[in-house]
Amino acid sequence: MDDVIDGLMLFGGTSNLNLTKEVCDYLNLLPGEMVNKTFSDGETQVEIEENVRGRDTFIIQSTCSPVNDNLMQLLIITDALKRASAKSITAVIPYYGYARQDRKVKPRVPISAKLVADLITVAGVSRVISMDLHVGQIQGYFDIPVDNIFSAPIVLNYIREHFKDSLSIISPDPGGVERARAFAKRLNASLAIIDKRREAPNVAEAMNIIGDIKGKTVIIVDDMVDTGGTLVQAARALIQNGATRVYACCTHPVLSGDAIKRIKESPIESLVVTNTIPLGQKSSECSKIEVISVAEILGEAIKRVYLSKSVSSLFV
Repeated sequence: MDDVIDGLMLFGGTSNLNLTKEVCDYLNLLPGEMVNKTFSDGETQVEIEENVRGRDTFIIQSTCSPVNDNLMQLLIITDALKRASAKSITAVIPYYGYARQDRKVKPRVPISAKLVADLITVAGVSRVISMDLHVGQIQGYFDIPVDNIFSAPIVLNYIREHFKDSLSIISPDPGGVERARAFAKRLNASLAIIDKRREAPNVAEAMNIIGDIKGKTVIIVDDMVDTGGTLVQAARALIQNGATRVYACCTHPVLSGDAIKRIKESPIESLVVTNTIPLGQKSSECSKIEVISVAEILGEAIKRVYLSKSVSSLFV
């Protein structure tokens, strides 16, 4: 074990055990001993089996499906560590569930992303590390430090290694332009935006392409793919407007409902995702999906937080 991080203890919830193991391998650590149980009525019970008194502890737990179970487990692990007198508790949440409920879009609806932030803070977390938050303002929902780290360096390296043609980076909606522009700049590629709008009730959505994509290989970049509907519609619109090949990259593969079926039947040649959310059997159901690991960048962020070093310099 590296003596520099000898005081660091890392625990993994059950949401993403493989990612926890990869991060521990990167840090040359053994995961903290912990027992997770579920009572017959569905209650979660946690028991920390190591002495954490005065130690800096980290919990890796994505709040992915089943979202509420994984969120509750994170809160209970936090409480267990707090009551065991841990010096600090950092919640490493590769995928932050409820992130899309970040504002009031109509009257009498909750801001669930803020509620989840309050729950995590009140439980006793001293710091949060997350990856590619759906919107940056979620950092402001916490009254504790939040490090929002990015998968971009890993995804960019993948694109550079596998694509040599004339590329165009595509934002699937106006909200993702900043992300797509950053990718296009680093890849010296062109940029295009998909403008989706419904002209009238009960009329199919029109997909307008802003930018030149004719004869080009295009890569759609987004932070997550959920049902896959928007992604597949975008891919078809790009082909119809002259793109020769369509690929896609996203950080969080939520892939709920009929997402796998839609992607299999779409013109997308491959969808590159990270392991912030474990795919399990889904990855074998669709040969178009390729998973790349964020363990190294997460592990480095954890190490730098523990050593009080700059995290932002990872992305310069």
